[in-house]
Amino acid sequence: MSDVSSMLRVRFLVLGALILAIFAMLGVKLWSLQLLNGKQYTQQAANNRLRTSTTSATRGRIFDRNGVPLVVNRSSMAVLAPTYIEDDTAYPGLIARLASVLNMTEKEITDKLNNYRDAPLDPHVLAIDVSMQQIAYISEHSTLFPNVTIQAMAVRQYPQGALAAQVLGYTGEISDNELNSSAFKGYQASDIVGKSGAESEFENVLQGVRGTTQLEVDADGIPKRIMSSTPAQSGEDVRLTIDAKVQKLTEQALGEALKTAQQKGAKNAKAASAVALNVKTGEVLAMASLPSYDPSLFIGGISTTAWNQLNAKGSEYPLTNRAISSMYPPASTFKSFVALAALNDGIATANTTFDCQGTWYGLGNSWGKRCWDLYGHGKLDMTQAITESCDIYFYNLGKAFYDKGGKDGVLLQDYVKKFGFGSLTGIDLPGEAAGRVPTPAWKAAYNANYPELKGWVPGDTVNMVIGQGDMLATPLQLAVAYSAIANNGVEMTPHILKSVANNEGQTISAYAPKPEATQPTASASSLATLHTALFDVTTASNGTAHSAFRSYQTEVAGKTGTAQVLGKDDYGWFVGYAPANDPQYCVAVMIEQAGESSVTAPAARQIFEALFGQKSEHIVANDTSR
Repeated sequence: MSDVSSMLRVRFLVLGALILAIFAMLGVKLWSLQLLNGKQYTQQAANNRLRTSTTSATRGRIFDRNGVPLVVNRSSMAVLAPTYIEDDTAYPGLIARLASVLNMTEKEITDKLNNYRDAPLDPHVLAIDVSMQQIAYISEHSTLFPNVTIQAMAVRQYPQGALAAQVLGYTGEISDNELNSSAFKGYQASDIVGKSGAESEFENVLQGVRGTTQLEVDADGIPKRIMSSTPAQSGEDVRLTIDAKVQKLTEQALGEALKTAQQKGAKNAKAASAVALNVKTGEVLAMASLPSYDPSLFIGGISTTAWNQLNAKGSEYPLTNRAISSMYPPASTFKSFVALAALNDGIATANTTFDCQGTWYGLGNSWGKRCWDLYGHGKLDMTQAITESCDIYFYNLGKAFYDKGGKDGVLLQDYVKKFGFGSLTGIDLPGEAAGRVPTPAWKAAYNANYPELKGWVPGDTVNMVIGQGDMLATPLQLAVAYSAIANNGVEMTPHILKSVANNEGQTISAYAPKPEATQPTASASSLATLHTALFDVTTASNGTAHSAFRSYQTEVAGKTGTAQVLGKDDYGWFVGYAPANDPQYCVAVMIEQAGESSVTAPAARQIFEALFGQKSEHIVANDTSR
């Protein structure tokens, strides 16, 4: 027994020692937690009860060059609530009551509350532009709407209505793709951002800095008190180069041109665009696109019905800025650059003549091509050919270009590219199209699946010299190219930003006009020849825009064009600059499916009148050229 007792005694002693060792270890750990890491865990505990909420900043405003407000902000009443009110046990019937008062469905309310992109404690915007009657009801029955708040929010307002809508653009809630992109680093899920136009282009300037509020929350994450706050900082103001008065008259001129075209029988003439530039600085004084739209439709989120209407096939796509995004065959307006190329490359001189008999057989008797004047212009030199827009004169130049360069030749293409054709102008607006200058390599790639169509043939160059075939350009590209002619061969980068100002109205940055990186090649004598021809277009009795500019007090140099588009009525062009002897402005006008070019030159005249502060006069022209 004594042996058994001794053994038990030893076991109890070992067990006791083990227990003492465990308690010692726990004591050391407790001491470590309390003394060594106390500050760390105290801070973590504090952080667990603190949360940060943010508030949006007011967007900067947009003005025209003279300080006329184009986009400002107005106060709108909004209803907001945090995510946790969705708990029907804690807040019974609240969602249903909100849906009833706000004329929304319960699902719409819960979807907004459960927007996973929003920070949990940030108030979720349930409705904007809420009526005073709805606000009053919620306020008077606050016990029925716990944690629901009414807040004044700044939303966009457009003092000039739909004026310059495509240039200004519209705003909307930031998308998932935007939120995840580096361009929107630091943005919150509920931020309103620019979606198009200047609103998008100058987002980093217009978007202010969000305010922050540090909140103390309880164990359920419900805020109890505000610990600190930093107010939001409004965005900076943008001043554009646009002149609101000129812009308004430009849009009116396009509207009248469309009406005139329809009266002349062009029933499909429903869309148009125009650009007015300062040739010496590249400033855009006006940029219009019809049909237009009301940007206020996007305040608080555009309805599905309205969005579908704006994008329906029969709408003519009013959201599109046709001046920079739509590409058209430049038609006879392109002849000016073909003439300069011919002079530059020794294809022809100013005195080179060709005989126009109405039909040209330069590609063989089986491939006759007609001039727009079926009776023929007779014998013409280069100046006369541009003045009367003779197609056959330029067919001959096209054949000469092909003969010199061969089936792989790009002599003409390389030259016109220096005027900006086939590339972006670099304007500070999103959505610009590059146009197209067709080449043998482009054609081969485009017809990769059709070997019989891959080769470049003489007819391709012949079609190209009259601005047809696969040649495409935007109205802005033509305005920039003609501005280079007007500016003695110097091409300026077009822009709409004039300056940026802070909240006190102090200018903090201004745009410095700059020439394009690649400048065109044109001698003084070549430009003089072209200038004379373009001046005759509007002043000579046989000029293709003579009747449109009859008795006009300011001398204009320019070119008409009528583009053929498969399956459509003919499109009308006019591009010109004035005063002809000292050019200041360049105007490009495009009327889709106008049937002819006679309605475009009168619109350009009205725009020039607006630019020079003259009385506007709507002229109905009878020019019949293409």
